[in-house]
Amino acid sequence: MTPVDTTLKERREAIVDAHIHAETQTHDIAAALATFRHPRYEVPAVGAIADGAEAVNGLLGTLLGAFPDFWLERIATHHAEDAVVVECKFGGTHRGPWAGIPGTGKPMSVQAACVFCFEGGDLVCEKVYFDHATVLSQLNA
Repeated sequence: MTPVDTTLKERREAIVDAHIHAETQTHDIAAALATFRHPRYEVPAVGAIADGAEAVNGLLGTLLGAFPDFWLERIATHHAEDAVVVECKFGGTHRGPWAGIPGTGKPMSVQAACVFCFEGGDLVCEKVYFDHATVLSQLNA
């Protein structure tokens, strides 16, 4: 890896770290949005594509409203040519509506892979992959 590649890798990982911190520790949606050049989320398990700041703000607002104690535990980080992949476990207590399910008051946690897509040094999309059936069984939905 050349010094330029190492610098890009470090910049990308710093963006991912800031994004994860904003979303899962401080629950600061504006700070999470600020990590993107163009905010976009894809969550295939629930059929969600949120493109643009307003849509991503709504997606994250719904998530954090439904799981006000939302957390993420990072397991591993992998670097690809145009992405940073974070293996993780995330969860929270289901307090409000999410994915068409009214709040149950039950905790959920699920292993996931988050693919942070980059164009150069700019974050342009986060794709979140997890087993929705696992979440549904924990929520008894």
